[in-house]
Amino acid sequence: MAASPSTARAINDRFALRLLQDEGPLTATQLKTLTGLSRPTVADLVERLRGSGLVHVVGESGAERRGPNAKLYGLVADRAHLAALDVRTRSVTVTVTDLLGSALAEASVPVGDDHGTGPAVEKAVALLERAVAEAGADRLHSVAVGAPGLIDPASGELRDSSGLPAWHRRLVGVLQERLAARVLVENETNLAAVAELREGAARGREDFVLLWLGQGVGAAVVLDGRLRRGASGGAGEIGFLPVPGTSGLPSATGCDGGFHELACTAAVAALAASHGLDPAAALGSGHGPFLDALARRLAVGAAAVVSVLDPGCLVLAGETGHAGGPELAARVESELAALSPLRTEVRATTLGDAAVLRGALLRARDAAQEELFP
Repeated sequence: MAASPSTARAINDRFALRLLQDEGPLTATQLKTLTGLSRPTVADLVERLRGSGLVHVVGESGAERRGPNAKLYGLVADRAHLAALDVRTRSVTVTVTDLLGSALAEASVPVGDDHGTGPAVEKAVALLERAVAEAGADRLHSVAVGAPGLIDPASGELRDSSGLPAWHRRLVGVLQERLAARVLVENETNLAAVAELREGAARGREDFVLLWLGQGVGAAVVLDGRLRRGASGGAGEIGFLPVPGTSGLPSATGCDGGFHELACTAAVAALAASHGLDPAAALGSGHGPFLDALARRLAVGAAAVVSVLDPGCLVLAGETGHAGGPELAARVESELAALSPLRTEVRATTLGDAAVLRGALLRARDAAQEELFP
């Protein structure tokens, strides 16, 4: 069935808005070329979007044709303000942006073990409020929070998880209570994967798995270009994966004995020390025997992921993936090739420590645009 005129207009408007988001300001002629629409249709489209307050004239361009300069149309960046939070075990980082994702304010604050749940939450909320004020934003439209732990796929709530501070879960509730904004929460590893998919090491790929190697160990699964969370939101909890070389087996309440025991930050530091290296500098030392030993460990967990999902690509992220860089990735790829017949490329993160915050921002921006764009 052919789309109704109103549906066709909505589709065309959304397409044009996405082009302006991705390409930046465009003339009506450029919009005509990129959309394939007729000149009158583009003219009507531009007027509708200007009338809705989503698009305005941002300048002129005379490069396309002779005669008068052509108007350049762009999104109204301050139509909505967004915030993204990267909530770690002992810190919070926040950024406030406009609708285009341009950073207007960014700040971080440590949250130590000496903070109780209430003070920790208030410290995080105060950080966000200061950033909003610094950005000159009257209100926030959408806020996305990246945090460790499981996200309930039905409610979108951060679930209790062993070993995580109680203030994480309470923070999300307080933000929802105090802000006249849509508050979204997502697992940090999933957000890192979204960022790597759209802007980083996995750009252009439909299938890949991101291995998060930090204080915690996890994975994010992207298949057919879509993030897969699993029935309970726990897809990628490979810290609990039983593997050889550990002290025993993991349990439902603790990942000691699982892949976590081989690959977490503490385990990597202990491995470095056993090679006579300073743990803080070992990954950048170029020390071959240490990197080979670490790659063998990582390949054990990676082989299990590859054998089940056959993603064709792994991205090493988190503290270890970032610090190890392409050199560690190449070693893991070689070790993995010896364990599995499934050809798998291994890449290092290109976004590093910024991946979670960037993924949260993309999530907030998508949510705002879904509501604001017709």
